[in-house]
Amino acid sequence: MTTTSETTLAPVAEAETTKPALPDYLVDTYTWAYLRPASLLLLDNPLVVSSILWGNFRRLMRTACEEFVPGQKVLQAACVYGSFSESLARTVGSEGSLDVVDVAPLQVENCRRKLRYRPWARVRLADAAAPGGGPYDGVCCFFLLHEVPDSHKRSVIRGLLDSVRPGGRVVFVDYHKPKFWHPLRGLMSFVWRRLEPFAFGLVDTEIRKLAEDTDAFTWRKETYFGGLYQKVVAQRHPTA
Repeated sequence: MTTTSETTLAPVAEAETTKPALPDYLVDTYTWAYLRPASLLLLDNPLVVSSILWGNFRRLMRTACEEFVPGQKVLQAACVYGSFSESLARTVGSEGSLDVVDVAPLQVENCRRKLRYRPWARVRLADAAAPGGGPYDGVCCFFLLHEVPDSHKRSVIRGLLDSVRPGGRVVFVDYHKPKFWHPLRGLMSFVWRRLEPFAFGLVDTEIRKLAEDTDAFTWRKETYFGGLYQKVVAQRHPTA
């Protein structure tokens, strides 16, 4: 457990000496969403975030945060629009610590602004596939995997699983293949084809099957909203 005295560095004070290059897939596919200042004005809005997730944002945020407890050292893999980072920071509390990593400087600065009153939280530039800073008590990956190419999905999962100490857990919350009867199934397939081309590599494959060294973890999975969303928790065995 990290004490308050060890986590008094304000998020805005962190200065990176080595900045990871923006991945080609991010520039080619998601410039419109994450790399333009106008994107923050349009998308980092509670109503927009809730609408994108069909009113399920708060429910999914709660089910992710309930996997962590006050006093833990937690990593968040990638910045998230909306109030997710603030909620996770409140969950671990001032006796814990929260690290948020992202490869986009614009997203890092925006998240630092939102966490500026949470001195036990810091935001830094790093790739989720090699986040550093561990070992952690827990890791949260909230709607990241569907946005990275299939080959990078495996790298991200490996990097996050490697970041938790024995007994620690990695929590993935993301899209899932909806039930065949789901009224939004066709629309979501259209949205993924047009805007989220890497999502199919996630919804068609179990997260556990994308991981290595699966026997070192206990796995559990829950689905929500007719199967459109999933939470997968991988808990490292205490002796692993």
